[in-house]
Amino acid sequence: MKRQLKIEGLDCPNCAKALEGEINKISGVCNAQIDFLKSRLSYESEEDKAKEIVSLTKQIEPNAIVKDIGIKKASVNAKFFIDLALLILGIGVGLCVLFIKMPTWLFWSLFVVSALMMGYKTYYKAVRLLFKGVINENLLITISVVGAAAIGEHMEALMVVALYSIGKLLEGLAVEKSRRSIAALSSLQPEYAVLVDGENEKRVSPSEVEVGQVIIVKAGEKIALDGIIIEGEASLDKQSLTGESLPERVRCGDEVMSGCINLDGVIKIRTTKKYSESTASKILDLMELAQDKKSKTETTISKITKWYTLGVIILALSVWGIVWAVTGQFSEALYRGLIFLVVSCPCAFAISVPLSYFSGLGNASKHGILIKGSAILDACAKVNLVAFDKTGTLTTGKFKIEKIESFDKKKSQEDILYLAALGEQYSIHPLGVAITKANLKKLGKVNSFSEKAGEGVSFVYKKKAYFVGRKTKNLKNTVVEVFEEEKLIGQITLSDEVKQTALSACEGLRAMNVKSVMLTGDNEQSAKKVAQLVQVDELKHSLLPQDKFAYIEEYQKRKGNCVGYVGDGLNDAPALSLANVGISMGLAGNSASKEASDIVLVDDNPEKVVSAIKISKYTRKIVWENIGVSALVKLVFLVLGACGVTGMLAAVFADVGVTLLAILNSLRALKYKPNKKS
Repeated sequence: MKRQLKIEGLDCPNCAKALEGEINKISGVCNAQIDFLKSRLSYESEEDKAKEIVSLTKQIEPNAIVKDIGIKKASVNAKFFIDLALLILGIGVGLCVLFIKMPTWLFWSLFVVSALMMGYKTYYKAVRLLFKGVINENLLITISVVGAAAIGEHMEALMVVALYSIGKLLEGLAVEKSRRSIAALSSLQPEYAVLVDGENEKRVSPSEVEVGQVIIVKAGEKIALDGIIIEGEASLDKQSLTGESLPERVRCGDEVMSGCINLDGVIKIRTTKKYSESTASKILDLMELAQDKKSKTETTISKITKWYTLGVIILALSVWGIVWAVTGQFSEALYRGLIFLVVSCPCAFAISVPLSYFSGLGNASKHGILIKGSAILDACAKVNLVAFDKTGTLTTGKFKIEKIESFDKKKSQEDILYLAALGEQYSIHPLGVAITKANLKKLGKVNSFSEKAGEGVSFVYKKKAYFVGRKTKNLKNTVVEVFEEEKLIGQITLSDEVKQTALSACEGLRAMNVKSVMLTGDNEQSAKKVAQLVQVDELKHSLLPQDKFAYIEEYQKRKGNCVGYVGDGLNDAPALSLANVGISMGLAGNSASKEASDIVLVDDNPEKVVSAIKISKYTRKIVWENIGVSALVKLVFLVLGACGVTGMLAAVFADVGVTLLAILNSLRALKYKPNKKS
C-alpha cells in the first residue's frame, strides 16, 4: 500500500537523500522517496510505519516535523527563531572569545560553547549519519571547524560555522518561499460543493457529488465540479487555471470548469463529470505526476551528489599531501586542505537544479500549461517542429451543418441526416457530435456496429448495410458521406471556425525558428483554407492516423530533430505518443489523447504551445546558468585556496554565496512571463 506523510523542516536536499536512505532500511518499508521541494515523503508498506519513521527522523534531523498530509498547522517557524537566537548568542560569545583576553581554560570553554551554539545541528547530523555510513556536507564543515581550531585558526573556525549556519538559514527561507509560491496552485482544490435538492441546499464534499446532480455557486465561491450552467449568469476568474487575468462572462448553456471563482451573480450547474475527473482534480494529479519524470540533468546531479562528498574528502587529502610534500609545512598544508572541503560543499547544485525545474513547472501550471515532468520540459526546449492537427486544435471543433444532399429519390434530406446520426450516435468525433445534435428524430437500434479511425463507421439497420464517413477522395469541403449497400445515397457538408489564437501561435513559433506544419485528415480545399488563415509553414492533408504517425517518424530520423505534436482526438493518440513532445487539449481533448500526451493545455489555446516552449527554454537557461556559475566559482576558489591565495573565510563566502545566488536565480523561472514582448 502506498502511503504519504508531510515532512517539514528539511533545509538540505542531501540531508533529505540521506534520511530517505535510512527510512528505506526500516523493516517493511520499501520505495521510500522524499520530495525535498514539496516537503513530502511517500513509501510503500503493508503496515502503518509512521511512528518508526518519526522516531528515526528525530534521531537524524532533530528539526524535522513529520505529520499527516491533511494537517495544515505548521510549527517550523518556532524552531527557526530558536536556531536564529542561538546563532546570534553564539556569535556574541565568539566575539568575546576572539577579542577579550582570558585564561586558556575559559577561552577554550567559551570557544566550544560558541561553536556548539552556532553549529550544533551540523555536527550532530555529521556524526549521526557517519555512524550509519553516510557522508555529506555536514561532515565537511565539521572537519573544517575542528581542523581550523586544531591548527590555531580560531577566528576562521568560528567564522566558518557562523557563515555556514547563516547561509543555511537564508537557504531555508529562500526554498520555503518557492515552496509557498508553488503550493499556492493547490488553491485550485475546492473545499466544498453546495448541492441543490429541490428547495434545499446542502454543503458536501466535492467527491460526494454525482454526475447529473445540480450544484449552486454564489459570488466569491469556487466552482467545485465541471458542468453546464442551467440557470443564471456570472463573471468567472479563470486565472488560476489558464493564466488569463480578464474575467469571462458565462450564461445558461455554457460549459464551466472546476477551479474557477465566481466573481458575481448566482449560477446553478448540472455536473458533467465526477470530481476525480474534473479539471481542478486533473490539474492537481498532473502536478503530482510531474515530479516523477525527472530530466537527465536533474537525475545526473542527484547521482553525482551521492558520491560527491566522499570524492571531495579524498581530493582534500590529496591537496594536503601534495602541499605538505612541496612546502614541508604541515599546518599550512592542512589549512589548504580544509579550504578545499569548505568550497566543495554541493548545496549549490543539489538545491538549485531541482528548484529551477520545479519553478519552471509551477510557472507553466499557472499559465494553464501542465507539463508532466522536468524531462518533458527539457525536451520541449529542444523542439524545432510543431505539427498541429486541424479539427479541435487549430479550429474550434464545433461544426455546423451547411448543406444536406440526397442522391436517392426515395430519401429526403431528413432521412439522410437520420441515417448519418444512426452511425454517429456513438462517435466522439466533432463531426459526429454535430450530426447527432442536428438530428431531431429518436434514433433506432443498429447492429454490427464497427468504427475505423480516420475513415468512418459501418452498421446494419433494418437488414441493410450502411457506411457513414468518407470514401471519396479530393472532396472540396468537409463532407460526411452516407452509403447504403455500397451505393452513395447522400452527403452532409459541414463547416468549422478557426481559433482566434491559431494565427498568433504559428507566428510565435516562426519567431523562435520553430517550423509549423498542419497534419489533417480533411480534404485539400478545406485544409488549404485553414492553412492560409493560420499561416502554417507546411500542409499535409487527407491523412489517416497512420500517415500522421509516418510523417513524424520520418522527420525524427533526421539528425537533431525534435518534434512536438498537438492534437485532441482519439485518432491523435498514436502521433502524440510517438512525438518527442505530445501536446493535447484539456477541454476538447479525448481522455486517450490526454493520457498519451506529455503536456496538457487547460484551455485548448494553441498559443500556449509557444508559451510552453518559451518557459522550457528559459528554465533550461536558468538551470545551466546555476550549474555553470556554481562550478566556475567553486573551481576558481579551489585553485586559489590550494595555492594559498585565499583563506577559509573567502571559501565560506564562495560556498554560501554561490548557493544563495543559485537559489534566487532559480526563482526567476517561477516569475518569468512568456507573453511579455521583448
